[in-house]
Amino acid sequence: MLKFDHEQAIALGALGVVLLGCALAVGLSIGARSGALQELAERHEMLSRLQIQARQGSAAHGRLIAGAAPAAAFLDAPTPGLASAELQTYLARVAAEQQAALMASGPEPTARDDALDAIRIQATLELNLKSLQAMLYRLESGTPYVFVETLAVQPSTATQRGAEDPTLRLTIGVRALWRRGQT
Repeated sequence: MLKFDHEQAIALGALGVVLLGCALAVGLSIGARSGALQELAERHEMLSRLQIQARQGSAAHGRLIAGAAPAAAFLDAPTPGLASAELQTYLARVAAEQQAALMASGPEPTARDDALDAIRIQATLELNLKSLQAMLYRLESGTPYVFVETLAVQPSTATQRGAEDPTLRLTIGVRALWRRGQT
């Protein structure tokens, strides 16, 4: 029979505790992985059911549901800088259609947690209320897809009191999605 002195017994006990900890860690890891795999399988099943329902619903209405946004929904440029310029040009064109005076526009600094495919610009315009409504509708409903993130409206300094349709100074922050183009 083996005899252990006090130090060897403590070392053997510590080894047992370490082995027990390792076995426990492996068991917890396997349990977490199986839970994640089960959740993934449930989500795949739910997605499959939703896709089947979507196909059935679109067939019932005589139209197909697109799986992705059309290419025109994205800014198509080889670099983020060119995509930003494309968005500024688009905003200037929409503003001109509404007889709005574009005072300034430029890219917004990107946040650290910002998506790499999001292009943001901020612009200052002067326009009347009717033009503002038409411009916002055109931005939010046209292509490329443009999302109004910030909007600040104040009376313009050139506005005369009591005017029926006063001129407003608008500061707007917009975001569009960029897809690297081959241009």
